[in-house]
Amino acid sequence: MEMSSSSTSSANARRRWRNKAPQPINVTKFMEMSGGGGGMEEAEALSPAARMFHESNFNVHVVAVFGSKTRIDPQLVKDKLSHSLLRQPRFSSLQVTDKKGTMRWVPTEVDISRHVIVPNLDPNIARPDQFLENYIANLSKTHLDRSKPLWDLHILNLKTSAAEAAGILRVHHSLGDGTSLISLLLAFTHKTSDPQALPTVPVHRKRPSPCRYGGWWRCLVAVLMLFRLAWNSLVDVGMLMATGLFLKDTETPLKAPPGAEVKPRRIVYRTVSLDDMKLIKNAMNMDLTINDVGLAVTQAGLSRYLNRRYGEINKVDHGATESKNNLPKNIRLRSTLLINLRPSAGIQAFADMMKKETKAKWGNWVGFMLLPFTIALRDDPLDYVRQAKATIDRKKHSLEPIFSSSISDLVLKLFGIKTASALSHGILTRTSMCFSNLVGPVEEIAFYGHPMTYLAPGCYGQPHGLMINFQSYINKMTIVLSVDESTIPDPHQLLNEIEESLQLIKKAVQAEVADD
Repeated sequence: MEMSSSSTSSANARRRWRNKAPQPINVTKFMEMSGGGGGMEEAEALSPAARMFHESNFNVHVVAVFGSKTRIDPQLVKDKLSHSLLRQPRFSSLQVTDKKGTMRWVPTEVDISRHVIVPNLDPNIARPDQFLENYIANLSKTHLDRSKPLWDLHILNLKTSAAEAAGILRVHHSLGDGTSLISLLLAFTHKTSDPQALPTVPVHRKRPSPCRYGGWWRCLVAVLMLFRLAWNSLVDVGMLMATGLFLKDTETPLKAPPGAEVKPRRIVYRTVSLDDMKLIKNAMNMDLTINDVGLAVTQAGLSRYLNRRYGEINKVDHGATESKNNLPKNIRLRSTLLINLRPSAGIQAFADMMKKETKAKWGNWVGFMLLPFTIALRDDPLDYVRQAKATIDRKKHSLEPIFSSSISDLVLKLFGIKTASALSHGILTRTSMCFSNLVGPVEEIAFYGHPMTYLAPGCYGQPHGLMINFQSYINKMTIVLSVDESTIPDPHQLLNEIEESLQLIKKAVQAEVADD
């Protein structure tokens, strides 16, 4: 079958992009340095999850952007990193392929100047916010150099509307999952109110089992909950496997075409009031969480955005786009969530690891969860909150992430990394987006003496055309979008829709409380 010229050029572009990615370092020189390679054989092998992030369809980089209230001193940062971050073995090791094809961590001497990049910027740049956004977008066109440990830090002493300077920490996902990496970044910081104290991050505590308090009826409830857990897990794993093999989401303007993982990304973010989200959480008297509210606001924002995009596709008059329902019926739109499966080591553990060379649980230990999004225009904005809570409550009673991780490990052992990667890639490409919500410090913190104004984590290299992250910090919530611009050409408009949805839900809550 003949391919169209556009398809051919797209395929060629994807091949060129993959060929540009640095290949794993050959082990020959390390074998010679170790006197025959005994030391190399003893080096720790990459975990299966870390190895998967080196497949061409999973070459994912984490990008954490943070703003500073003051100009950043590059030399101070270099000195501090040399005595902290480099104590973490993953950040001072090369990923080297031995003669058997196994990738291993090999400790190396780190030249900190190769990792901390300080561009010489014109202080009179006309549009500094746009410059920072473009700088991050250009970073997403490149891969980290595998001849050195896979991380770098870009310091931009550039005054923007939100900060006096910005830092961009870029880390290859094979070094750790998002929870580990954000915790590690926060371990470099301290409270501005107490330079000796690490940040305080809220910890979610599990509820005790009903049987703990006795009573036969409580134990009966526990048994019924166990059956519910088993049934939900069975259904969810079945849907997960079906998605990996054939079950696709509806082709909406949010769904990227094949090959999105090799395209550059535009990462944009918007800071809203965390207090507004807490107001919704507390006023509705539904035992809500901030995560429930974040999902509700996102569903409302995506519904408004898609309604607008379908109106443009159908050439509906611009003035009538918002008032008319242009959405197709029965849209299947699901988000993939990467769930951290290990208990969080906490910020203190990472700080101790860097100071005392102790070991915290590190690496990628994650599972998949598919989160269905309801795309619809609601007369009552509070229906988005009720729907979001029902969805999340249902997913809380499922072992889907644990089973997905176990299945991935089993497929990898039986059929190899290529098959395991293809299965996971199939799940991602047949869903529409990725969504996460990360909890940040509850008080102002400083990065090596530089007070932070915001924290905005994102990724590039994933197969989705849209990734949405919520990151809390003090009384703020930063909404971060990582988009393929050929799929979502107007990410700032999507941010507008999400922010406006938050205000609509807030007003609806206030009106309901006033009526009561």
